Amino acid sequence: AHVRGGGEMGRQWYEEPNGAKYLCKQNTFHDFVDVAKYLINDRKITTPSQLSCEGRSAGGLLVGASINQAPELFKMALLGVPFVDVVPTMVDATIPLTIVEWSEWGNPNESKYFDYMMEYSPINNVQKGKKYPACLLTGGLNDPRVQYWEPAKLAAEIRHQHDEDKSGPVCLKIDMAAGHFSASDRYKYLKELSFDYAFLLDQLGLAKE
Repeated sequence: AHVRGGGEMGRQWYEEPNGAKYLCKQNTFHDFVDVAKYLINDRKITTPSQLSCEGRSAGGLLVGASINQAPELFKMALLGVPFVDVVPTMVDATIPLTIVEWSEWGNPNESKYFDYMMEYSPINNVQKGKKYPACLLTGGLNDPRVQYWEPAKLAAEIRHQHDEDKSGPVCLKIDMAAGHFSASDRYKYLKELSFDYAFLLDQLGLAKE
């Protein structure tokens, strides 16, 4: 899905007013949800009981916001080292990338950016009593970019707010030795990847005993 915010369609796909920078970030989430609806309703090549989504880092923000805004569209969501606690992270100038990222998201010390971020920040917008997809959230204890407590807080918030009887499991996996880019060892990386796929296949009912 070439959602706005990337550069696939040139700078206009990224910059304001028609892209997804600053106060247009919601366009990214709208596009992602619209693509899911298109695949389900128009193309009819999948269903909500078969469709999964994955995002890492800022892509985890995309997935987190999308399952909040349209949880009924997805069977499973994988959020790897996800940037999901937007405002506390973006006001903390001691985090390595925060000040640099103000040129992307805006500075929440200004009220217009603070208010806008609060409208899409995944942790602040989990829907109470809704059926949520199965979620696997991963993090690294030594991650300097997305602190491990971001996926932990979102996992706790979804567990607290969702319809537990109808929703899928919400699983949290923290690597006690990893940073933002996970394992550098090839075999450990493949082991982590196999864990993700095992969770996906299990939720789709394709795992064998």
